[in-house]
Amino acid sequence: MSRRTIGIVMNGVTGRMGYRQHLVRSILAIREQGGLTLPDGTVIWPEPLLAGRSEQRVRAIAERHGLDRWTTDLDAALADPAYEVYFDAQLTQVREKALRGAIAAGRHIYTEKPTADSLDGALELARLARAAGVCNGVVQDKLFLPGLIKLKRLVDGGFFGRILSVRGEFGYWVFEGDWQSAQRPSWNYRSQDGGGVVLDMFPHWQYVLEGIVAPVRSVYAHTATHIPERRDEEGRPYEATADDAAYGIFELDGGVVAQLNSSWAVRVDRDELVEFQVDGTEGSAVAGLRNCRIQHRGATPKPVWNPDLPVAEPFRSQWQQVPDNQEFDNGFKTQWEQFLTHVVTGSPFPHDLLAGAKGVQLAQLALESAAGGRRVAVPELAL
Repeated sequence: MSRRTIGIVMNGVTGRMGYRQHLVRSILAIREQGGLTLPDGTVIWPEPLLAGRSEQRVRAIAERHGLDRWTTDLDAALADPAYEVYFDAQLTQVREKALRGAIAAGRHIYTEKPTADSLDGALELARLARAAGVCNGVVQDKLFLPGLIKLKRLVDGGFFGRILSVRGEFGYWVFEGDWQSAQRPSWNYRSQDGGGVVLDMFPHWQYVLEGIVAPVRSVYAHTATHIPERRDEEGRPYEATADDAAYGIFELDGGVVAQLNSSWAVRVDRDELVEFQVDGTEGSAVAGLRNCRIQHRGATPKPVWNPDLPVAEPFRSQWQQVPDNQEFDNGFKTQWEQFLTHVVTGSPFPHDLLAGAKGVQLAQLALESAAGGRRVAVPELAL
């Protein structure tokens, strides 16, 4: 059995997502299981080098987990040939520059989304990576969630017949920061810092819709800043200049209509923080992060509208749970394993920088739609 060590510069692990999902639950989890074993017996061993702007914070994380490599000098880290992969979980506004530097240094790229704050920037990153011949990947974690894996299984198995529509609800109440601390960083609510629910969530909706149902061909969006003033991490008031809610209608291939609401100013009355309902001629499903419920055509009840009587139908109990039928690992870890396998073996990896650019494109077109109050076509992207 041979061992293949892959050095990974991990930039942005002081943030919530970079630390919890990418460092602890992915890279360190792979190390804890003894590495990633390939079919030929080769063991991939990820060796992280933690990078960040705050020496105190990045050093503390390294010491907490027994890691001896950390730095605040990104250029020096990228120049070290022992680290062939660069991962980025920084703020959106600084990501594109760092990715450009990593590509120029010949490093393979794995990055959070959005990959840039403009479509031109996202496409240029994809072109640069292709010209440099480096492997590149973008985090598309929701495709690896149990609930959406089950939903994709239903689509592939023909359960829905002809798919008619998709309805999605995402969001929760993010506290304003006055009498309770906010659950999201303040930059999320400042457009000048790359914030906004459209730029944050529409790249997700792009790959979820295309990867499970069909590609998006048009978008009509309405955005809002429902909470105009919030307080930052030090308790200081600031103006919320970015959208905290977006209401989108998407036309997909085949005439499928998708309606997705995204909000950080909504109180949750659903089983999970995000849910998608897919309706088809032969059946329907409601999928969340972990669970998926179905109702087949032959088991569909026949409700009768009568506002004069109390509701007697137990609607939720008329659905059937889709079984797991497999063991589900952490979705971020699963995609990391696929990307590392891609780097070592050259196996297919569809979630590349061009795929990431599609997400930026949809967010940009949604903002154009909201500004102009009109439906906007989504053209095909190519390098």
